[in-house]
Amino acid sequence: MLTINDLSKLIGTYLQPDQVIKIQRAYYFSDKAHAGQRRISGEPYINHPLEVARILGEMHMDHQTLMAAILHDVIEDTPTAKTQITRKFGKGVSELVDGVSKLDKIKFESSAKAQASNFRKMLMAMSNDIRIILIKLADRLHNMRTLGALKPEKRDRIARETLEVYAPIALRLGVNTIRLELEELGFETLYPMRYRILNAQIEQARGHRKEVITKIRTSLKRRMRQEKIPSRILGREKHLYGIYQKMREQHLSFSDIFDVYAFRLIVDNVDTCYRALGAIHNLYKPVPGKFKDYIAIPKTNGYQSLHTVLFGPYGVPIEIQIRSKDMNDVAEVGIAAHWLYKAEGKSKKSSRVDSDRSHVHRRAREWLRNIVEMNKAAGNPEEFFENVKIDLFPDDVYVFTPKGKIMELPRGSTVIDFAYAIHTDIGNCCVGARINRKLVPLGTHLTSGKTVDIITAKSGRPNPAWLNFVATVKARTQIRHFLKNLQNHEAIALGKRLLNRELESFGITYQDISDADMAFLLGENNLEHVDILFQEIGLGNKMAPLFARQVVATEKLTLLKNKNSTQNETIPLPIKGTEGLVISFPKCCYPIPGDPIHGFVTAGRGIVIHRQGCRNIAELRNQQEKWIQVEWEANIDREFQVMIRLTSSNQRGVLANIAATIADADANIDKVEMMERDDRYADQRFTINVKDRIHLANVIRKIRQIKNVTQIMRV
Repeated sequence: MLTINDLSKLIGTYLQPDQVIKIQRAYYFSDKAHAGQRRISGEPYINHPLEVARILGEMHMDHQTLMAAILHDVIEDTPTAKTQITRKFGKGVSELVDGVSKLDKIKFESSAKAQASNFRKMLMAMSNDIRIILIKLADRLHNMRTLGALKPEKRDRIARETLEVYAPIALRLGVNTIRLELEELGFETLYPMRYRILNAQIEQARGHRKEVITKIRTSLKRRMRQEKIPSRILGREKHLYGIYQKMREQHLSFSDIFDVYAFRLIVDNVDTCYRALGAIHNLYKPVPGKFKDYIAIPKTNGYQSLHTVLFGPYGVPIEIQIRSKDMNDVAEVGIAAHWLYKAEGKSKKSSRVDSDRSHVHRRAREWLRNIVEMNKAAGNPEEFFENVKIDLFPDDVYVFTPKGKIMELPRGSTVIDFAYAIHTDIGNCCVGARINRKLVPLGTHLTSGKTVDIITAKSGRPNPAWLNFVATVKARTQIRHFLKNLQNHEAIALGKRLLNRELESFGITYQDISDADMAFLLGENNLEHVDILFQEIGLGNKMAPLFARQVVATEKLTLLKNKNSTQNETIPLPIKGTEGLVISFPKCCYPIPGDPIHGFVTAGRGIVIHRQGCRNIAELRNQQEKWIQVEWEANIDREFQVMIRLTSSNQRGVLANIAATIADADANIDKVEMMERDDRYADQRFTINVKDRIHLANVIRKIRQIKNVTQIMRV
């Protein structure tokens, strides 16, 4: 069992004596606070925080982090207050402890909400001090090592959460040693049978590989000596969870994966990395397309290395990673290397090392800034939790801005994702893009090495259709945030119009309602502000006629109602089609200006406009309170979708002739559907944009004049 003396001996190799004493003081405080407490396994509770501190000590973390690790459960599991820790150990340590503590004082509706809220709090605290997540990762690692004492259901839940959230966070921050062990322990807990089978196969295959591995390692060492390149050559064993994931994702057998021999070359510096690469490519032939330079273009978590695949002896593939010693340190502990550098002292390392480790820290800070933006735009903790989980699985592509800056985006990203990655305002105002100086659609998927130039306009704004193809969480979150605010603004404007229209039928307007009456009515409806009332009416969550009746029923407005009772007539609401997201035109009947129309109030969507005679109206007739009278405004300056169906002879060139005729009639084609009937005739459905019924009639008249068109009608 680990003791404080064991920990002191470990951390004394890199920390100052006075810092070790502070850590010991934190231990004695924590030991006293947890006195009498035991874990489910029966061991004293203090063993857990001590083991967490050891994990961080092995990563050479600073003394404040180790103190916080030892104290990380005292706020949550003992009567100790944060103020006590602040007085005794300083504000820095108390903030770290508080960031790791759960929200145990708050009651949540469900465990999912509690998990999401805890996670949100931790990441927000982490944005202030990234050491919080390192403590949490170490805490999770020791909990995973001691899962055996828990009930199976709880074991599975913790293991699944570890694989879905904590292991990906460790990967994102480059803390590879913790990430690998979390994945192995999570895999073993969730899928014990698969773990045992794979482990047995590896043990069996290992014996057959010894001769080949020895031969390859000897050849590599000999070549490095010939080139006078000092190096350390390590065999790189693939871990079980990585093999399992690759087998599942790529539908490969175990032998396909384990037949790849993997080695790591650790050399002095960056220049030597490239020299070693040339020497190895001289020894064995490289596999085309399998070389990756993560030194010139590091991964998102700051990872740097050269990766190459070679044709080895007996035709076996060899994977080789080449990196400097410092790159290897960063690859193992990631963001923790930032504090390792501080502890070692600046004089011991070159400016190159300083740059590399600061680079890793900067990458982590950028990711955390994105997390903060996600939090601001997310509607609730669960949405934020899901967004972060999506963001934790990037498979990056690298593209360039017109000024040559490299941008990293997840595979599958589009031009819109790139625009939002540069700046939210650029994404919101994006109207077009060029890739390598050629105009492309906004949904174009990006590939590495291309230069992307975004075209913006002040009048540009996000389109809801973008949500169907964007890949990054930042883009999706910011689009939803913009549309939500836009919809709220439009809903308020529409709600005000709807309420005024109903009040006018009683001979009054919204301005006639006194502040006292409005305050009373808002209180009766549990609404905090009049804008919320307008928004609820505009979105269809509250009915304008019902609220208008509440208004005129108040004592102070009774005289107004009696005085103007002769004006109690329904006034149609004018529709112009530019109201935005709160007025919609369904595809069941494609209403256009000139059509007789009805309005149906739908909760959350505002008003849906139907043509009179639409078959869907019959199903809604029994909800009379939701129907409102609407009419088209006199001058409407926009186009509307409409569908036409036509039959033509099945001859070459007919479709092109019809399309040209529609264009000549100043209409735009959105969609064409072909339905061949027989050898002589074919049916087509065109979805086109027109201004009104007169414009549509003109289009239909011109199509009828085409010789090969036998029938045409509006759907």
